[in-house]
Amino acid sequence: MQHQLLFREDQTFTITQFTDLHWIDGGPLDQKTRKLMEDVLDAEKPDLVVFTGDVIYTGYVTPGEPGCEQPLDAFREAVHAVETRGIPWAVVFGNHDTETIITREDLMQAVLEQSHTVTQRGPRDIHGTGNYALSIQGADGEDAAALYFFDSGNQSPVPHIQGYDWIRSSQIGWYVDTSRKLQAENAEHALPALAFFHIPLPEYKQVWDTEICYGSKHEPVCCAPVNSGLFAAMVEMGDVIGTFCGHDHVNDYRGNLHGIELCYGRATGYNTYGKEGFPRGARMIRLRQGERNFETWLRLADGTVVSEQAEHTPGE
Repeated sequence: MQHQLLFREDQTFTITQFTDLHWIDGGPLDQKTRKLMEDVLDAEKPDLVVFTGDVIYTGYVTPGEPGCEQPLDAFREAVHAVETRGIPWAVVFGNHDTETIITREDLMQAVLEQSHTVTQRGPRDIHGTGNYALSIQGADGEDAAALYFFDSGNQSPVPHIQGYDWIRSSQIGWYVDTSRKLQAENAEHALPALAFFHIPLPEYKQVWDTEICYGSKHEPVCCAPVNSGLFAAMVEMGDVIGTFCGHDHVNDYRGNLHGIELCYGRATGYNTYGKEGFPRGARMIRLRQGERNFETWLRLADGTVVSEQAEHTPGE
């Protein structure tokens, strides 16, 4: 890893989450996405950018419409706004990044060639490409917070189960082992941690249905049909205070379930579906050293900052 992540002197660490760029060929819609990212980065000046999947779109396009023919070039263009500003950035892959014409291994190779990425390939003996953990150091040089990144896959691996993939048991085992190791290195103290993945966990539906949430839900939660237990593992380990996903472009809500804040990003890309009156943007996240919570807000394409979102009560 080329870049050490550090809390600032004011003890803050700010993350921009971009999600679902769906970059295809650098055409007008992709350039609109780039302009949005540039405006957000210049306004917020984050310490880290996290792309939560579907950075590029390699899936089906309507005949006659442009498709992604150069996925490696598309990916480099998609992260260009962050790279040229020298901001450390991390990525997890989504279901559309490597749907056709390219493998996750090939795309990861292109990621790791970038100068400012803190992404890691992750262990090869567990499922997926890009399962890794990063720590953020405090002013004293000690680890003060942790970030976990998971490859949430593509489609169900089981023929008789339709729908999206789930985070597999080997990945959950890796997370538990990594969390234990970090606690052992920090006097058995669980560092406050955030987790990033593309496809929402089933608990995203549960939190909307059972708890007060803030934000919008304009489409179903397109989670895996199998609950593989990652959320339960996070509750048991006691380190993760917030999770962040994308995938569902017109959901942006957050809600607290069993002490963990489950958050959607705000879809960033124009080269894909959206909803009238639901502008593209980014989710911002701010950690404060020594605190087991975080602040979060949205910054929209027109520069609007949304710090308070509409409250949703279960059953409404």
